[in-house]
Amino acid sequence: MQTSKMRRKVAPAAAHGDSSEKFDQLLLSSAICNNEDLGPFVRKAFASGKPETLMHHLRHFARSKESEIEEVCKAHYQDFIMAVDDLRSLLSDVDSLKSSLYNSNIQLQSVAGPLLSSLDAFVEARNISKNVSLALESVRKCVKLADLCSRANFHLSNNNFYMALKCVDSIEGEFIDKTPSSTLRRMLEKQIPEIRSYIERKINKEFGDWLVEIRIVSRNLGQLAIGQASSARQREEELRVKQRQAEEQSRLSLRDCVYALEEEDDEDELGDQGKDGYNNGGSGGLGFDLTPLYKADHIHQTLGLEDRFRQYYFENRKLQLTSDFQVSSMTPFLESHQTFFAQIAGFFIVEDRVFRTSGGLISKMDVENLWETAVSKMCSVLEDQFSRMQTANHLLLIKDYVSLLGVTLRRYGYPVDPLLDVLSKHRDKYHELLLSDCRKQIGEVLAADKFEQMLMKKEYEYSMNVLSFQLQTSDITPAFPFVAPFSSTVPDCCRIVRSFIEDSVSFMSYGGQLEFYDVVKKYLDRLLNEVLDGALLKLINTSVHGVSQAMQVAANMAVLERACDFFFRHAAQLSGIPLRMAERGRRQFPLNNARDAAEEMLSGLLKAKVDGFMTLIENVNWMADEPPLSGNEFVNEVIIYLETLVSTAQQILPAMVLKRVLQDVLSHISEKIVGTLLGDSVKRFNVNAVMGLDVDIRLLESFADNQASLLSEADAAQLKTALSEARQLINLLLSNNPENFLNAVIRERSYNALDHRKVVTISEKLRDPSDRLFGTFGGRGLKQNPKKKSLDALIKRLKDVS
Repeated sequence: MQTSKMRRKVAPAAAHGDSSEKFDQLLLSSAICNNEDLGPFVRKAFASGKPETLMHHLRHFARSKESEIEEVCKAHYQDFIMAVDDLRSLLSDVDSLKSSLYNSNIQLQSVAGPLLSSLDAFVEARNISKNVSLALESVRKCVKLADLCSRANFHLSNNNFYMALKCVDSIEGEFIDKTPSSTLRRMLEKQIPEIRSYIERKINKEFGDWLVEIRIVSRNLGQLAIGQASSARQREEELRVKQRQAEEQSRLSLRDCVYALEEEDDEDELGDQGKDGYNNGGSGGLGFDLTPLYKADHIHQTLGLEDRFRQYYFENRKLQLTSDFQVSSMTPFLESHQTFFAQIAGFFIVEDRVFRTSGGLISKMDVENLWETAVSKMCSVLEDQFSRMQTANHLLLIKDYVSLLGVTLRRYGYPVDPLLDVLSKHRDKYHELLLSDCRKQIGEVLAADKFEQMLMKKEYEYSMNVLSFQLQTSDITPAFPFVAPFSSTVPDCCRIVRSFIEDSVSFMSYGGQLEFYDVVKKYLDRLLNEVLDGALLKLINTSVHGVSQAMQVAANMAVLERACDFFFRHAAQLSGIPLRMAERGRRQFPLNNARDAAEEMLSGLLKAKVDGFMTLIENVNWMADEPPLSGNEFVNEVIIYLETLVSTAQQILPAMVLKRVLQDVLSHISEKIVGTLLGDSVKRFNVNAVMGLDVDIRLLESFADNQASLLSEADAAQLKTALSEARQLINLLLSNNPENFLNAVIRERSYNALDHRKVVTISEKLRDPSDRLFGTFGGRGLKQNPKKKSLDALIKRLKDVS
């Protein structure tokens, strides 16, 4: 009977074996089709000792795919044959196209040959026509010259030099060769040269006196012209100021805006009148006379010495200009630069008038050569003097006068770009000197900082230190005395930066570059990023030693962030560009490093304070019989300290700064709790200890929720996320199904802050209440706790993954 029972059990097992073999074959085929790894199948075959079965399945799969491979080869073979046929038909088309192009080329060459011959004949005829025209033109000039030489005039006895010379020319040209008297002819031949020499000496004496006088006049003329340019620039600045005031007033009253615009129109009319008066009556009103020069030029033309006189005039003026280039080594250039440039400006104002009114006494090329020489010398002098200067203000004074020189001479058509290029070339040095001055001033201001809130007793102090830099957070004027959230460092640094902006704009203005906001912004970025940010970083790293000091510096950084917005708006306003364009080009906060360092310093000091309270975690009973109802001692001390901190910090720190600092501190507390469980000081703990930590974290989360009155509900909720690692760890340890941690969806949703290695280490320390000393003897026959079983499975799986 027992044998028959055993036989009845064997048959189903065999059937089950056949179905299992088919199922394995199906799984193998599916894995190969999906390009999956066959390693598990190979390991299973060798582990079971039946690799022949795996080879049989693989051969069966290969035979099943042979028919498919044959069909694919047949289909592709037909496509290949068709492609070859298409290529052969295309080859015949290419040969026909080649022969067609060859025939077209032959036809084109046969048609173009006659046309080229006609073109050569046309070019030859045109050259002959040009030669004939040139010959006729030469004949006409010769006829005019003969006609001019035949003209004569009279009256030498009236002491009229021009008429006397015309009479002499007439005698010499028409009668001296035809006179029958040899005595008269000899007398005329002797007297005519003496008369011409006498007239030349008289005219040259008058011209020499004029040269001496015009040099003195040129200096005064240059000073007056540059002064008028300075007045015009001042009027333009006043108009810009009124325009900015009008833009600000337009927000308050339309009537005020219209009135301001009418004032601008009046100023424009006055400016136009002044400019017209300068251009039209400049030379006459400035009191220099060119009559002796015109007279001398006219006489020398009559004498036939026009070229020699013009060369004489050019050489003398060139010598005068060369002497004007001399820079005295006895007098500082800062004191003599106005006279130096005014002399040169007056020289070229005179030359412009001579060129435009003398009828060719000096050519445009000669004036340009003189101007090129002057520009080269002025650039050389500027390069030399600028290289020696070590004071930004001196550079600015000379730059302003040179730019006025450029404006003055540009009105007369002189190119001043090389001078402006020299100014632009030294803008880096100017700004480096300016940055150096600001670095020294900022260093002195920060060194004097006492890390105390600034007290303002009067309204003018509030206006000077807050409103002038748009640091206010409300349009309502506070009651006085007013305690600002920042220290005296902030308005002092703002004044330095504002002065830097104004000096930079002043240097870049009227320098030939119409849009220079980008340049001003570049150096402003350097001032903020390199100088101010670096000085604040040095202050934070060397002078901040307490929480109150760090909190004050962090509050200062928050106010400086608003001040930086004002700096870029102020630079845009002074540069004359719309504010929207300046806002469009804004980047991140330029003092970002100092702000982060200040908040990091504050957070670090607070963490150090918190670490002192966190040492009480050593007093926690990790194998407690009952969980603490009101939390552990360490968390109560931490919360008391944090509440005291918040009540003080909310007076000066902005909400977002306070939130970032608290979030960093809470994250640190979370890390400390997890680190304690992970460390060697805790050998094991039970569920009661975990429930106590759960109460502690709930207290910290309640503290975060209570900050919603200072922050927003979203920010308060974000504060709680700083405790996410500790909270998720406690939730996992208290979970009835900790094995859910292995589920990727659940882990991403509920345990995304946990590291599985930490989970393994901490979970191994968790002990069930029954795991007491000698507890195994009494409970050997008891059923294992399902939660403990799930946790053990989790630990095992995580170790396998690791």
